[in-house]
Amino acid sequence: MNLVIKKKVVDWIKQYAANNNIKTLVVGVSGGIDSAVVSALCASTELPTRVLNLPINSKPENTNLSTLQCDWLTSRYGNVSKHCIDLTEAYNKFESTMNAFNFSNDLATANSKSRMRMMCLYYVAAAHDGMVVGTGNKVEDFGVGFFTKYGDGGVDISPIADFTKTQVRSLARLLEIPEDIIKATPTDGLWEDSRSDEEQIGASYEELEWAMQASGEPQTEREKEVIKIYNTFHRKNKHKMVSIPVFKLSEG
Repeated sequence: MNLVIKKKVVDWIKQYAANNNIKTLVVGVSGGIDSAVVSALCASTELPTRVLNLPINSKPENTNLSTLQCDWLTSRYGNVSKHCIDLTEAYNKFESTMNAFNFSNDLATANSKSRMRMMCLYYVAAAHDGMVVGTGNKVEDFGVGFFTKYGDGGVDISPIADFTKTQVRSLARLLEIPEDIIKATPTDGLWEDSRSDEEQIGASYEELEWAMQASGEPQTEREKEVIKIYNTFHRKNKHKMVSIPVFKLSEG
């Protein structure tokens, strides 16, 4: 990854904003490397950029990294403003309301956190003539579909959705993202036990990148297992990666 690529991404964001009369860029900062890179790219456009730290019953280690990234951005870029909006009370009320109707479900509970954050991001964007900038990478968005539909998948543009995790790490070093964030174990932060992405998926991002690009038959038992994991997630989550099905009157 080099400065030419960085400039192309930054210019792409600026051009989209100009074409659509967008005044402000809004990014949710989770404390992970993907949102750190995207927020830094947005800051580099020199457009007003609002970065939001949105804890919901969050672990201190995740909140600390989010705060680190927000502080790092505002210390470097005069066009960045930071906001920490604790959604815990609102989320707990929502969860208790749903539980009262016996709608309790662990996956729904986890995904609701992501969807509540999306609502907050769009609220801020609407208040400032802005748009929500996505932070998903290629493996998550188009490989295994490891994101919440209408949660962190609910965005206006996706600057790094064609970048693998390896490429994101390279771009992070180019942008001089804090080392603690670069080295942090990837996690979606939606579960009480702080499970990592790799623990949830069963494979590392490097293995999944290999599976996306693999040609020919896998040679080892681990390669066979990774291919199976990748194909299972891709098939199960394909509905997230395609357009919403629409019934066509012409086909009826």
